[in-house]
Amino acid sequence: MPSFDVVSEIDMHELNNAIDQTNREVSTRFDFKGTNSRVELSENIITLIAPVEFQVKQIDDILQIKLSKRGIDIKCLEHGKVTENINEARQPVTIHQGIDKELAKKIIRIIKDSKLKVQSAIQGEQVRISGKKRDDLQEAIALLKKSNIELPLQYVNFRD
Repeated sequence: MPSFDVVSEIDMHELNNAIDQTNREVSTRFDFKGTNSRVELSENIITLIAPVEFQVKQIDDILQIKLSKRGIDIKCLEHGKVTENINEARQPVTIHQGIDKELAKKIIRIIKDSKLKVQSAIQGEQVRISGKKRDDLQEAIALLKKSNIELPLQYVNFRD
């Protein structure tokens, strides 16, 4: 029986490359000369560091451009609150990966409401959709692409 998996993942190698490019550009820009402005990555949190909040926003713009050029959807980023102290401002940016239970249930509800002849099941942080015909699965992919889901979705492991 043909099937595919709906996942929400980020290529961590591309993310590291985008952060490196951002740090390189920040270190060479004239308006950041002499400041200790940088972007740091730890686990699933990116930290933007600059002397003032305005420069944090500039670094965020640079990072978003670099991420989009590398094919990473910026809808998976959640910006935290900028915290300022005497000599620096920091902003945490959380990276969302995986499909949580509520979103998985929403995806399954969208599939069931469409009356397509496919079955869907939650498997950890992904949703497996299977059906008898390949055309039904392709319609399910098209339906999910049109639906308004807040996380970027990828469709992997398409098997006949």
